Amino acid sequence: MMITHDTRCALDAVVDLLNTAPEGDSPGAPDSLTDLAALAEFVRRNDVSDVGSLGPDDLAAVRAVRARFAEVFAAGDDRAAAARLNTLVASAGTTPRLTDHDGYDWHVHYFAPGASVADHLAADGGMALSFILVAGERERLRRCEAPDCRHAFVDLSRNRSRRYCDSRTCGNRLHVAAYRARRREAAG
Repeated sequence: MMITHDTRCALDAVVDLLNTAPEGDSPGAPDSLTDLAALAEFVRRNDVSDVGSLGPDDLAAVRAVRARFAEVFAAGDDRAAAARLNTLVASAGTTPRLTDHDGYDWHVHYFAPGASVADHLAADGGMALSFILVAGERERLRRCEAPDCRHAFVDLSRNRSRRYCDSRTCGNRLHVAAYRARRREAAG
């Protein structure tokens, strides 16, 4: 599956946004997108371009977009995911345009010039998720299988076998725990 740089960046931003929600972390973890400083850090971390000054309305709108992305990941089938994506992308007032900013070659932005950060994320992230759905790859939109983690991720492995948000943390922790349990059982 070929994914362009801008689509990958949009997918990464969607995943990062989803993982700011309490359900994205271990159960009971706090929301990490609670103030304008956290939103500004999210925008910086994800190199979200063409964003003006941020205000309280932006924070509320981005949190609402986050909830809509979570609905796409949780959708029971392609038709439900498509309906959610169609609504999300339409609400953003999608306006595709070619651009070549910040040293990147030509790529498509789906948000209108001067769009709010929420509309920017909804348009670009919604289109990136749409490309995954159109390619018949919705099963790549996953949540970590570690019992104490529900982080979102997009499985871009060749054989769609990724189970954990991060193999160095969640995956390794579970493998070590299983190894120790087998050792205890064998010694037992």
